[in-house]
Amino acid sequence: MSQPLSEQTIALVKATVPALEAHGLAIVHEMYARLFQNPDIAALFNQSHHGDAGSQPRALTGAILAYASNIENLAALAPAVERIAQKHVGLQILPEHYPYVADALLGAIKAVLDDAATDEILAAWGEAYWFLANILIAREDRLYSEQQSADGGWSGWREFKVVEVVPESAVITSFILCPADGLPVMAYKPGQYLTFWFDIPGHPSVKRNYSISAAPNGETYRISVKREPQGLASGWLHDTAGVGSRLKVAAPAGEFFLDDTSERPVVLLSGGVGLTPMVAMLEALVAKGGTAPIHYVHGTHDRTTHAMRDHVQALAASAGLISVTDFHQHPLGDEVAGRDYDIAGIITDEWLVANTPIAEADYYICGPRAFLRHAVATLSQAGVAASRIHYEFFGPADELLAA
Repeated sequence: MSQPLSEQTIALVKATVPALEAHGLAIVHEMYARLFQNPDIAALFNQSHHGDAGSQPRALTGAILAYASNIENLAALAPAVERIAQKHVGLQILPEHYPYVADALLGAIKAVLDDAATDEILAAWGEAYWFLANILIAREDRLYSEQQSADGGWSGWREFKVVEVVPESAVITSFILCPADGLPVMAYKPGQYLTFWFDIPGHPSVKRNYSISAAPNGETYRISVKREPQGLASGWLHDTAGVGSRLKVAAPAGEFFLDDTSERPVVLLSGGVGLTPMVAMLEALVAKGGTAPIHYVHGTHDRTTHAMRDHVQALAASAGLISVTDFHQHPLGDEVAGRDYDIAGIITDEWLVANTPIAEADYYICGPRAFLRHAVATLSQAGVAASRIHYEFFGPADELLAA
């Protein structure tokens, strides 16, 4: 267990906030440059999120600043800490990796701030880093233990084989996976993801997270992957992977999942490939039954990019109290409202507030960052309590220790 931070450390870390605001991004770039000198450590990171224009350095800069600013009120960071721990478990981050990050971070602070980074400042940041690191290590240890002891669970990387490939749209394809060892797979909470380790010829190994797009069945997992421009992993899956392909997979993880104990109405709100965890949630809600209304609201570009529409419509038809509303931002010329989509254009603030149960529903939201930020802001301004707004986004999380 981490010892409480000393008052001196808290004061010194908070005193560095102006310097972090001015030089934080440079510190982060320097930190990653030092980390990536070790190929084993570099392999833990998603390199597509790095570089001068990468999103992860900006996210990490913001996270470090948030940690320094809230160093005396870490309860405010509890959701972010859980998100980091869950992602670390997916990536198989272990206690022995933490010293490398500590050395790189402290070295980067000294290199960028130079004489301003006194021995006292570096000692304070060292204490602050290990305080948080020990919290994460303890939480991750519990998560690893839970995964390994669960029915069908495992630790480390387990080999799965592709048993079915299903084109869902012009850009999204589903892959049905079963364990190569023929044993059962652990249950998961709808909304969680799998982490994959890809060994693609001619490239360094890469790790990617993909939401599970089906409700638990104890035998298989389904992921539904969008082909990303210049996407190494998604391109390989779409172009090369087929029935019989073998993949290395870590156990399900993630802090975004359906609360199956709630009796409130549910709104599943997604944009683009953000529908993947929503379909898993919808399948689980249909299987559970219940009397609370369910609203499935999805936005995409047009018919060619709209994945799993027939499946969602069939789920809605099989159970009562489910309404489905599809938005096509730019319907094709031969698309017909009521047949191919419901509403032309984007999901507007006004429509969302007027057509979903703002006063009582739980909202689950997934999609591109801009979509998510706007939806969360709209719901918050409409009076939806933060405890009823649950979300997942694509791209790097605003976190401290992982890519």
